[in-house]
Amino acid sequence: MEYVTLNDGNRMPQLGIGTFQIPDLGQAEQVVSDALAVGYRLIDTAAAYYNEEAVGRAVAQSGVLREEIFITSKLWLNKYPYQRAMQGIDESLQKLGVDYIDLYLLHQPFGDIAGAWQALEDAQKAGKIRSIGVSNFTPDRLLDLELMSNVKPAVNQIEVSPWFQQTCAVDYDMGREIQVEAWAPFAEGQHDIFTNTTIAAIGEKYGKTNSQVILRWLMQRGLIVIPKTIHRDRLEENMAVFDFELSAADMQQMTQLDKHESQFFDHRDPVAIENIFGASLRELRK
Repeated sequence: MEYVTLNDGNRMPQLGIGTFQIPDLGQAEQVVSDALAVGYRLIDTAAAYYNEEAVGRAVAQSGVLREEIFITSKLWLNKYPYQRAMQGIDESLQKLGVDYIDLYLLHQPFGDIAGAWQALEDAQKAGKIRSIGVSNFTPDRLLDLELMSNVKPAVNQIEVSPWFQQTCAVDYDMGREIQVEAWAPFAEGQHDIFTNTTIAAIGEKYGKTNSQVILRWLMQRGLIVIPKTIHRDRLEENMAVFDFELSAADMQQMTQLDKHESQFFDHRDPVAIENIFGASLRELRK
């Protein structure tokens, strides 16, 4: 396993398993158990994934020392006011069955960000969280948070894949010593990413699959990656990326695949914000 050192001095595995869209607790527990058995040490979950309990059970039953496992969870925006955020942090700790969470993120860049971030800072001081960060923050929102806070985010978890490389955002974050973590590195298979001929030709040089080339490309950019899969053979395939390096020419060729658009939705689109986050944001009125 390769590691990165965050701006707070904590070390984080560069490759992990994402658990988004695995709400079935039995399946989620099995996936995390398999991942830990294969050698993964970074597990990414969130309150909004409704599987923190399953992650906690898998960790507890794994036989792997707790200090060797890096657990990430996230706070949903309907709990961003300070008191609700403190309650949400405690709920995550309880569901995960752990004394501390290695990394805790604000899941979305909307709502009472200031209140929620203060809660994360206070929970970090109390030892409940080791590192704090954000998810889906664009550079302007990230700077806004940084300027009004006492603690700089350690991580920004954003969508990055060959189709949406976010070069400017990645350069901005990393330039400010905020570690970028890529979610959906395979763009959920869109545009035939697993059979793309350009990626396949690169992989053929190294005896690697498209998914392995993509993960290696992202890691060589310095990013943390959390591909999601429910299949053990794919877990093993994704883990087999530490025995090769892409050449500079191959890295450059990968940049030419950028479609410069989200494969999901634009976090600055008012229609998307209303449709996806409107109900949660209206809860803040109560």
